[in-house]
Amino acid sequence: MEYQWIKSGRKTIAIQIKTDGTLVVRSPYRTSQRMIEKFLMEKKNWIEKHQEEARAAVKNNELITDEVRKQGIEKAKHVFPERIRYYAGIMGVTYGLVTLREQKTRWGSCSSKGNLNFNWKLILMPIEILDYVVVHELAHRVEMNHSERFWKVVESVMPDYKERRKILKSYRI
Repeated sequence: MEYQWIKSGRKTIAIQIKTDGTLVVRSPYRTSQRMIEKFLMEKKNWIEKHQEEARAAVKNNELITDEVRKQGIEKAKHVFPERIRYYAGIMGVTYGLVTLREQKTRWGSCSSKGNLNFNWKLILMPIEILDYVVVHELAHRVEMNHSERFWKVVESVMPDYKERRKILKSYRI
């Protein structure tokens, strides 16, 4: 199994599957190669599954033509502001700038200044999933973390958020 090994001052071993399927292992300086190999063997099924998903995602991204991208972004420019205004009103929160991007690893984010970023590809999903990401990011205007209080904010607006979150995780960026 090929992998990139990065040693650092961290305390635990971590694995990452990059968007192209490349395996990256991060470990404390003192970790031996034998420990890494053992860890990777224990996680072999997980690694192979996620590498295959990453490769499929690359293939799916190749299926998004320039025309689909252009139409999707145009649609997103109208849908996102509408959904954000709607849920911000319900939640009683404010927000700053809204930006549409094509991130490789995130569906959305919220800065400490209240600026919201969304992956335009959410427009290709069911509106219930797009709404979940909007609510999730707006909840960061109340709690800038993923604490229990944060999830209570999300749940207060969207009681079925766990189901929607599960569906979102089935999609690859």
